Amino acid sequence: MRNGAIVSLCLLAMGCAQAPVVQSPDGLFHDELFAAPAQRIDAREIFALSEPMKRYLKDELAVHYKGTRQALIDAVSQGQLKLEYDSVSTRNAAEAFEAKAGNCLSLVIMTAAFAKALGLEVQYNSAMFGDLWSRSGNIYFLNGHINVTLGKRDFDPRTLYDAAELMTIDFLPGHELRGLRSTPIDEPTIVAMFMNNRAAEALVRGRLDDAYWLAREAMRQSPAFWGAYNTLGVVYLRRGQPMAAELAFRRVLENEPENTRAWANLALTLDKLGRGAEAAAADRELARIERHAPFHFFHLGIAAMEAGDFKAARASFAKEVRRAPEYHEFHFWLGLAELRLGNIEAARSELALALEHSTTRRDHDLYAAKLDRLSSQRH
Repeated sequence: MRNGAIVSLCLLAMGCAQAPVVQSPDGLFHDELFAAPAQRIDAREIFALSEPMKRYLKDELAVHYKGTRQALIDAVSQGQLKLEYDSVSTRNAAEAFEAKAGNCLSLVIMTAAFAKALGLEVQYNSAMFGDLWSRSGNIYFLNGHINVTLGKRDFDPRTLYDAAELMTIDFLPGHELRGLRSTPIDEPTIVAMFMNNRAAEALVRGRLDDAYWLAREAMRQSPAFWGAYNTLGVVYLRRGQPMAAELAFRRVLENEPENTRAWANLALTLDKLGRGAEAAAADRELARIERHAPFHFFHLGIAAMEAGDFKAARASFAKEVRRAPEYHEFHFWLGLAELRLGNIEAARSELALALEHSTTRRDHDLYAAKLDRLSSQRH
């Protein structure tokens, strides 16, 4: 993919296996190229309880007749806190509690913060359901997913009410949860995910200095979290430093030889360096691993829409829907193609699916408005 950089992002949340021995990332950093971040970056703030959280813990969780663990489970999964899934930004525990919303990484962090304060066992899990891509402008994101498992407190007699020794809480919206393969991950990786998400969000907003320091801190917290190396390379590309970017991408590939994000970004970097033959070789390796790039058929569909060939557009968007049936934007554009072909009911169906799978309030409101307009036109 030469038309945009690729970043690993925990919009749902991205996990990565830990290697036993990892080369220090220090040689990849170039602090002199970047101004200080706009806000302090402190990993200790991620799980810190705000005063409202402390009051909620004392008044609602610590005194619950079912026991603290079941009280927390009910609060976050049974609607007592009225949490909303919102992927627009990654929040720390206090921010997620105040907003009563967040992506699944934010909500896992908030839940873990309460659990640790209550003395409960906490286990983080990376759950795999295949590649799920999203985009913002010309930056493409590979999304992963995490959830959290809570254990009992042996000294709490009220845990007699608990149905199991371990309980997993999952905030994934609109997906079939059964059969997800999960792998335990440690808290430093969770912290790295948080920092990497924040870095990616800063990239989207054009805040390169912030993105650099956040990616740097992610790598420092968990040197084997390769998504942060990839983000650092994209930051260097945006800052006009392709040689530094190349080193970051090659470090990823040394440890994950079939990392498609790193291969795609390396090809883009080598092209910018004028090393066409090497860029072509990287493209061939990417094609060997990945038959079609993310959003390949989507871009074909957009081109067909612009050319007025709505049947071809519908076919291309339908291919993307088959590849990623949970991604809202594919359903939206397939609905537009159906509308241009005069298939009102098919268009309504696709817009309804776009609405169902939307992950931000902005997208939800946009799709709801278009669906209402289409319904009124039908009547």
